[in-house]
Amino acid sequence: IRPALMAGRVGWVHADLDVEAMRQASTHLLGLHDFSAFRAAECQAKTPFRDLRVASVEKQGQYVAFEFRANAFLHHQVRNMVGALVWVGLGRRSPEWIAEVLESRDRSRGASTFSGDGLYLTGVTYGCEWGLPSTENRLPTLP
Repeated sequence: IRPALMAGRVGWVHADLDVEAMRQASTHLLGLHDFSAFRAAECQAKTPFRDLRVASVEKQGQYVAFEFRANAFLHHQVRNMVGALVWVGLGRRSPEWIAEVLESRDRSRGASTFSGDGLYLTGVTYGCEWGLPSTENRLPTLP
């Protein structure tokens, strides 16, 4: 059921998701890759290479929480990765399909871009060479 009180604050999918399949699929995204298949056409980044260090998918009550950490993100990269993982969770594609899309470097082979509702930037960290204080922030776990 679409959550009325959380409208605009969480994404919504009309069916149950296979979280374990989504977890398996997310492992294919880890590491240094050309993420061209997950970037928006409007992306102005000089290079599509990003080092995805964390890609977690966890069931938290009635919610599914995603966490991604990387050295940087491309325009709509997270929304496109979530869209692809949701397709896996719905059974439209196998977990291995994520690796095929990633290797293709072709955005047209991926899933629909997921809504930005419920996707939050929770923190940014910089290398010590920048002399900036650490700002490790995390959202509280969902009920």
